[in-house]
Amino acid sequence: MTAKNTAVQAGGSSKAGSRDALVASAAVAALFWNVNAALAQDDSEALAEELANPLAKLISLPFLGNYNGNVGPEREGSQWFVNIQPVVPFTLDADWNLISRTILPVMLKQDNLFPGAGSQSGLRDTTQGFYFSPSRTANGFTWGVGPIFLLPTGTDELLGAGKWGTGPTGVVVWQGSGWSIGMLANHIWSFAGDADRADFDQTYLQPFIAYTTPQAWTFTLQSESTYDWKTREWLVPINFMVAKLVKVGEQPVSIVGGVRYWADSPDTGPHGFGARLGMTFLFPAR
Repeated sequence: MTAKNTAVQAGGSSKAGSRDALVASAAVAALFWNVNAALAQDDSEALAEELANPLAKLISLPFLGNYNGNVGPEREGSQWFVNIQPVVPFTLDADWNLISRTILPVMLKQDNLFPGAGSQSGLRDTTQGFYFSPSRTANGFTWGVGPIFLLPTGTDELLGAGKWGTGPTGVVVWQGSGWSIGMLANHIWSFAGDADRADFDQTYLQPFIAYTTPQAWTFTLQSESTYDWKTREWLVPINFMVAKLVKVGEQPVSIVGGVRYWADSPDTGPHGFGARLGMTFLFPAR
């Protein structure tokens, strides 16, 4: 994908990583039980289905916490980070929308990326995508295409690529009977930045399949895979996530948690299991 994936390198010892993943999974389960018991149920199925569509005309503000373990050549690193991913749609005219999708990753703690690397925290590189999408669907299908940009916002050389990048991006989605099936993809080339840092040339693929129940539970299976054309290596996480849409007062919020398994990764990348836990604030059109 972009430097956001280039910077995905951290882990812990196999035993510590498995323990952390289990603890995170237990926290996800406890959170869902507590939320379901404490917050009133609302008829939010349609809103949950909108959230499953990357091109929906819905303002959302996700905060997604992530854990990666067993990273690096010694499998002794670990990584805790939060992705802040605002999505803001704009109406261009009666036929077209423009959807802005931003990913701002914040590294809370990165340890032992490689022997002697120490710890890092701070901002990672930001990606900014724009999708021009027709306002009408056709037989449940919608699509969007546009440019994507990599911004070198990394505050440490081990948190970013030190390069500017750009390329094309696109999404295609089909929705019907509670199902959301689609693919988000982009390709980014570096074109400027620190001359001492390596250029990059990366393809990002995010296939997904999700099912939303009438009770506004959404079950998602997806990947966020990256192919590096320079090193000819893949990063392939398989993510399974469960989300529940609830109302906190009048504010719709989606609570999400899940587990990750790295099906393929270079020696410097993460291995084994990881976890995700977060929430998304929704701002539907009134």
